Amino acid sequence: MKLPMFNPMRAAFAFLAVALISLPVLADEAAPTIDQRVAALEAYVNNSDPGKSLTGVPGPGHNAWMMTSSALVLFMTLPGLALFYGGLVRRKNVLSVLAQCLGIAGLVTIIWWAFGYSFVFGKSFSTGFLGRFLGGTEFALLRGVTSAPNTDYAYWVSHNVFAMYQLMFAIITPALIVGAVAERMKFSAILVFMTLWMLVVYFPLAHMVWGATGLMNGVWNAGAAIKAIDFAGGTVVHMSSGWSALILCLVIGPRLGFGREKMAPHSMVLCMVGTGMLWVGWYGFNAGSAVAADGIAANAFTTTTIATAVASFTWGMIERIFRGHASILGFCSGAVAGLVVITPATGFVTTTGAVIIGVLAATASYFFVTIVKARFGYDDALDTFGVHAVGGTLGAFLTGLLATGEVNGNLTSGAALKNGLARLVTEGGLWHEQLKAIGITLLLSVVATFIIASIVKVVIGLRPAPEVERQGLDLMEHGEEGYIE
Repeated sequence: MKLPMFNPMRAAFAFLAVALISLPVLADEAAPTIDQRVAALEAYVNNSDPGKSLTGVPGPGHNAWMMTSSALVLFMTLPGLALFYGGLVRRKNVLSVLAQCLGIAGLVTIIWWAFGYSFVFGKSFSTGFLGRFLGGTEFALLRGVTSAPNTDYAYWVSHNVFAMYQLMFAIITPALIVGAVAERMKFSAILVFMTLWMLVVYFPLAHMVWGATGLMNGVWNAGAAIKAIDFAGGTVVHMSSGWSALILCLVIGPRLGFGREKMAPHSMVLCMVGTGMLWVGWYGFNAGSAVAADGIAANAFTTTTIATAVASFTWGMIERIFRGHASILGFCSGAVAGLVVITPATGFVTTTGAVIIGVLAATASYFFVTIVKARFGYDDALDTFGVHAVGGTLGAFLTGLLATGEVNGNLTSGAALKNGLARLVTEGGLWHEQLKAIGITLLLSVVATFIIASIVKVVIGLRPAPEVERQGLDLMEHGEEGYIE
């Protein structure tokens, strides 16, 4: 008997027919009900738990906003912070600042991939004491960090997008420190110092404040020992970098000729351009910290705008009153101060709270930058301490006074119900928890930075040779010049 010739096309159609016949049975067994589908759609709009029907599926709108926010936060460092700092140094050191920002971006990314992200946002250490200070090792080498959401932190944002967003915070935080020691620290020393600093200061602090099992995560960790809140990094980013910057600049000492030679910014144009980039990028920093395109993000966007504009204007008017002119540097410094102070509060306060924060941000930072710095004579070259340490500390405390559950529904229990100016003296509450978080952040930053800086100073040295510093770091350390005559 002659066998029929095999026909691939006929076989494919036969297989498809069998699959289609079987599909209704399989679909009836696995498909969610119409009520579950509607509930999942409502959860997507409300940024809440989708239930079983869409668990593990990223939401396109929220994902798009977080990818945009990630790019905006990177934009803050490259080119925003690089140009802001670059304009404030002397022309012979402009490229050194750019190189430091670029070098830190690459260095931190490698560490983040290897184990940094896991140390901050893992939770395999949660069963022991260590879990309060570090997350775990389950995400080392970004293993398991896929496009499916990690529901410990976001229901609708891909895990890999969330990891990249948080990476941008990890990049800009150590980059802020270089402002205090600009023009006088070796590039090799910066890389070694920042590696150790990330391990000892940033990773533990970020986990304590934002990690699911963190010691000070008052919103998302029901078992947190300290019920503090930090929306976008008042303690994690600005306090840690600002206080560390002060200690590092004291250990390394002032620039050659400090107090005797003119060390004015070489380009206020670059400074202004960098400030504008920081302001624009900060929307990703603050509004992106909602980890969703929702109402809390919208409030953060609004309060960021108001606090920044108010602080910039206030600083300029203070200069106008006491110095007779409102300078571009003053407007830029005020804007950055407003951005810093609103950061921990931005998703928790009203627009009126943002105005209060803007006025106080400019006033406090102006006082430290112009009066305290002159009185004590420390060489905080680009005012990292005066703006970021002072501003971050002030913002963390003001968050405890001005945060309200009317703005952010996550503040609905415990210490958060006791916040407010009226209860400042009569009872504890959120402001009291904020003081605890401030104390721990300050202690960790100061002590760890002093130890790390001292070790690096002994092992490889912090400063270049005096002749290198006099000629400028651009040519002597990087073999290039920012400007060719």
